[in-house]
Amino acid sequence: MQEKNDMMRSDKKQGRMANLEMLRCVAMMMVVVLHYLGKGELLSDLAGESLGGAEAAAWLLESFCIVAVNVYMLISGYFLCTSSFKISRLIRLWLQVWVYSVGLGLLGALSGVLTGADFDAHYLLTLIFPISMGHYWFMTAYVFLYLLLPFVGAAVRQMTRGQLQAALGFLLFTFCIVKSVLPLRLETDGMGYDCLWYLCVFLTAAYIRRFGIPFLEKKRNCFILYIGGCLLTFGGTLLLRTLYLHTGSLGRMLKMCLEYNHILPFLAAVGLFGVFAGIRLKGRTADVVSRMGPYTLGVYLLHENLGFRYAWQNWFGAEKVAAAMQSDGPGATGLMLLWTTAAVLGVFVCGILADVLRKGIFDLLHRGLRKLRAYHGLLKVLERADGLFVPGKEDRE
Repeated sequence: MQEKNDMMRSDKKQGRMANLEMLRCVAMMMVVVLHYLGKGELLSDLAGESLGGAEAAAWLLESFCIVAVNVYMLISGYFLCTSSFKISRLIRLWLQVWVYSVGLGLLGALSGVLTGADFDAHYLLTLIFPISMGHYWFMTAYVFLYLLLPFVGAAVRQMTRGQLQAALGFLLFTFCIVKSVLPLRLETDGMGYDCLWYLCVFLTAAYIRRFGIPFLEKKRNCFILYIGGCLLTFGGTLLLRTLYLHTGSLGRMLKMCLEYNHILPFLAAVGLFGVFAGIRLKGRTADVVSRMGPYTLGVYLLHENLGFRYAWQNWFGAEKVAAAMQSDGPGATGLMLLWTTAAVLGVFVCGILADVLRKGIFDLLHRGLRKLRAYHGLLKVLERADGLFVPGKEDRE
């Protein structure tokens, strides 16, 4: 444990943890895979009579990538649990989301790219109020969780190992284990699309950071947990499909194993997190991924914008792939994997470049506005407000 703490302190001195920044990039690529398969209509109906080889391969790929959102939140929780709440960070995050929401949303609508939504008052309100209107559901859950950080972060820092184990165990039992074992759909089950589930993931990451989990210290165990969890997710989905086709029941639960707050994707995400936590990157590779990691959110904000959300998949051959998969020809699986890879690389590169540009513009505006007395005064107010949430500040005073 001491060796682990020393390593974490060393990583903090060096700046960003390159291994987790690489995982952040991998997780975002997995998110693109999920959206390409799902919104590109490449995932066949599980209630259908037949399931071809290419269609089964798509569901298998979905099972291995479904960990992405939990992984991304584990990374955020791992760093946030030792950070203090900052109003300035909240404002910067909101501005980042708002610029993407309004700018790209209007561009998609006015250029004629917009599909899957009507350009009406509700659409405009969704662009203008992206957090409150759930334009990006993940950002809505993340912002609400960040607003709880002054309370949750302070509690986590003060809790003993036993207290955190008990609290985390109770939360996971309530929001994860129960829904994973009961053969019915709970009305309060948010399927992992809410702040409550990400509180569970946040506390899991906090526990790993503070106390560690011996099982995760061996990379082999982490690989087994990730690969085994994903294979069981796929197998469980096929089992539910088989039961449905034979009995006609459990129709509402066909995708249960593929929901973020199901125990299998959750454990697989913890396993993948453990794999990368045990990697040590050095040299140019570490430098490149450390620079790239902070821009990965731009990938999400770009391709999931309402103006482009259902359009970009066909730019990467989704219609062609879907037709090939339905015919289940000999090259259908290869074609699906080829176009999925192209989509991931294309969207990821464009998203990174877009956010580099966005940050460059923000930095220029910041430097220009600093010459204004009112803006400079506002920065001073924000700095004092941020200082109110620094742990132990009152004790020092």
